[in-house]
Amino acid sequence: MTTSDPIADMLTRIRNALMAKHAMVSMPSSKIKVAVAKILKEEGYIAGYRVVQGSGVASELVIRLKYVGNLKGQRPVISGLKRVSKPGRRIYTSVRNIPWVRSGMGIAILSTPKGVITGQQARRLRVGGEVLCYVW
Repeated sequence: MTTSDPIADMLTRIRNALMAKHAMVSMPSSKIKVAVAKILKEEGYIAGYRVVQGSGVASELVIRLKYVGNLKGQRPVISGLKRVSKPGRRIYTSVRNIPWVRSGMGIAILSTPKGVITGQQARRLRVGGEVLCYVW
């Protein structure tokens, strides 16, 4: 089944899996989803990810979720995910207006000419782009 907004679908699957306290979540793979998963891994929000070749042409992205605390009081590392730029309304930003998420406690993920990067990396590289989502 095709979705009109695959990034929003990815974020919703992660959000639902965290609420249900699942260890892993899988979804159809794409280059941009793998790039977002790579950023989440580098920033410490998820334990890991891998791309699994499924039957036929389609491949799946499997994300291992990360939790903190003891077994009884476990809570997810990701406390919130928000899709910003949507197919109906694209949100672009210049380098001067890259948003700070939760006063620097979260990250903004941007799609730029330099690739999919965090807001902090975009400031360092002095590039703007499309604001994909916020994670905190």
